[in-house]
Amino acid sequence: MRKVIGIGETILDIIFKNNQPHTAVPGGSTFNGLITLGRLGVPVSFISEVGNDQVGEIIRNFMIENNLSTQYVDRFPDGKSPISLAFLGENNDASYMFYKEYPKQRLDVPLPEINEDDIFIFGAYYSLNPALRKRMVEFLDYARERKAILYYDPNFRKTHAHEAIHLKPTILENFEYADIVRGSDEDFFNIFKQTDTEKVYTDHIQFYCNRFITTHGANGVNFYNNKLRCHYDSSPLSSVVSTIGAGDNFNAGIIYGLLKYNVRRCDLDTLPEETWSRIIRCGIDFATEVCGSYDNYISKEFAESYSRQS
Repeated sequence: MRKVIGIGETILDIIFKNNQPHTAVPGGSTFNGLITLGRLGVPVSFISEVGNDQVGEIIRNFMIENNLSTQYVDRFPDGKSPISLAFLGENNDASYMFYKEYPKQRLDVPLPEINEDDIFIFGAYYSLNPALRKRMVEFLDYARERKAILYYDPNFRKTHAHEAIHLKPTILENFEYADIVRGSDEDFFNIFKQTDTEKVYTDHIQFYCNRFITTHGANGVNFYNNKLRCHYDSSPLSSVVSTIGAGDNFNAGIIYGLLKYNVRRCDLDTLPEETWSRIIRCGIDFATEVCGSYDNYISKEFAESYSRQS
C-alpha cells in the first residue's frame, strides 16, 4: 500500500479570538495535512522534533490518536517544544507570534522507509532553515532516489519576506526537487513580488518543475503545466470560522486525490485535465471543510463520510 511521508515542524497553536485564548490545537503546516490524511486511513509517517516536555507529550499523543507514526519524531532533551499564538482578525484570518527554543543537535532520526510512488511532502521555512538544510537535503535526495512523488509547499509567510533574496537559491533548489509545487498567491508575492501567478510559473518555476498549483482563497485555484492552464472555482462558504489550516488541508486533498485516482510518478506528465480537475476538487473540499471550525484538520466525521463516498 502506498504511503505518505512528511517532514516539518510540530507546534502547539494557541488560538486567540477577541484577544482571549479560545482553544489550543497541535499544528504545523505539514503536520496539519498529515493529521487529515491519518484520519482518512492513509498510512502516514512524520519526520519532526518535539521537546521532552508536556507540550511534546500532547503533540505525540495527538499523533498516535490520529494514526500518525511517531517513529521518526526526535524527542530532544534540551530546549522546549515550540508554541505559537494565533490571533484571529475580523475575517478570521490569523496573524502569528512564535516561541521556540531548539537544541543545537536537531532531527536526530533515521531515514524512513520510502518506496516507489509513495508521496513525500515538505515545505515552509522548515525546508529552508540553514540549521536544518543539510539534514533536509539528505531526506530529499533519499525520497527522489526511492522514486517517490515529491510535493513542495513553500508556505512562505510575510514574516520571512525580508529574507526572500537570501533564501531564493534554496527555494529554487526545492522547486528542482519537487514533482508538484503548490502555494498561495501570497506566498509567491512574498518571494517574487509578483501577483500574476502565470508569470510566476513561466519566469520562476517551469524551468525546475512543470506542475504548479496556486490557491487564491475565495478566488479559486489555478493549475499550470507544460500543456494546461486551468482555473477552478472555490466552493461557497456560509461562514468562515478560521482559515489557519486551509492551505495545509488543500495539500492533503491533492495528495488524497493522487492516491484515490492511483496517479503514479510516471503518470504525472501525461495526466489529462479531467483527472487534475478531480484531484483539485479533493483539495477544495478539504480546505472548505477546515474553514468551518477552529481545528487545523478535517473532522473525523467528515473523514469517515468522505472515505465512504470515495
